[in-house]
Amino acid sequence: MATDSNARTMTVDLVAVERKIWSGNATFVSAQTTEGQIGIMAGHEPLLGQLVEGGTVTIVSTDGERIVAAVHGGFFSVTADTVRVLAESADLAGEVDPDAARQVIATGEVSEEELRIAQGQLRAYEATVTVN
Repeated sequence: MATDSNARTMTVDLVAVERKIWSGNATFVSAQTTEGQIGIMAGHEPLLGQLVEGGTVTIVSTDGERIVAAVHGGFFSVTADTVRVLAESADLAGEVDPDAARQVIATGEVSEEELRIAQGQLRAYEATVTVN
């Protein structure tokens, strides 16, 4: 990896089927994949990964902001200077209603997909609460 300041940043796009969730420059991206948790920094080897259903993605922007999103399925691709997260659906942690997610989990009368989405939303919300 090069030693100049630009080498430590990468362009990140977090996109769901229905909308762009976040786009900008970042120093770090973490995602839950079917192979396990992965962390990506600029200069990473190219790869393609599959996101878990009901997982989370965390982005650390170049100004230090920590963006956490609940993602439900999809893929991400990595090159040396870009990360593209293409989720089936996604919600920023700040958009999550934790009480509604807990209620979905508690009812037990929802589909497996709805349950996983609610679990991912709650994980994303709790990740921001415990850090702040």
